[in-house]
Amino acid sequence: MTILSEPQTGTAAAELRHVDKWYGDHHVLDDVSLRVGDGEIVALIGRSGSGKSTVLRVLAGLSDDHTGERVVSGAPALAFQEPRLFPWRDVRTNVAYGLRRTAASAKEAAARAEVALADVGLADRAGVWPVTLSGGQAQRVSLARALVAEPRLLLLDEPFGALDALTRLTMRALLLDLWREHRFGVLLVTHDVDEAIALADRVVVLDEGRVIHTLDVADPRRPAGDPSPDTERHRTELLDQLGVHL
Repeated sequence: MTILSEPQTGTAAAELRHVDKWYGDHHVLDDVSLRVGDGEIVALIGRSGSGKSTVLRVLAGLSDDHTGERVVSGAPALAFQEPRLFPWRDVRTNVAYGLRRTAASAKEAAARAEVALADVGLADRAGVWPVTLSGGQAQRVSLARALVAEPRLLLLDEPFGALDALTRLTMRALLLDLWREHRFGVLLVTHDVDEAIALADRVVVLDEGRVIHTLDVADPRRPAGDPSPDTERHRTELLDQLGVHL
């Protein structure tokens, strides 16, 4: 049985329909259907090896040897746990690289990179080398590079997992500020159940390549304020689906 992650109504930033993918004899994705609406944040959680990053790669267009349908509005933007900045390019040029699929001139690309850096609070770091940045600053640059082309879909693969706890909270708040301003759809791959509940409108649980559960978060704690009355219930429900019984 296929579990759809959302009723098929409204406008979608991205959608997978009955997607299967194999690595040799290993069935990595098994009849996966998943939808991210315009302006919606969807969190994808699951144990290591459940297929989360593969779902993200398929949506990003980085993996095309699958069956089923992939529908994405425009070119999605992608940010990883590691910022993956080019060390031989300054921060401004790293961000402008996010415009490589557009017809922007060099002058326009530099100007848009400056705006994107201002959005993430790093306008004063445009001319520095990545090696001089802290971990949180590097991740901010990565977000600026992803968003400079104004995508309708932002794909995040454990973007805050390598950061310390305080920086992680700051980055969550920044992501939400950018989301409120630009209203792109977000697919957030995370191992952190609390992060999923705090940020997402909907949490999808993946297990052995299959969507096994979907939770609608009626009152997400954006970014991570006082727990809502349903927070602990949501947490218990998701942990149960992951096989963690407290």
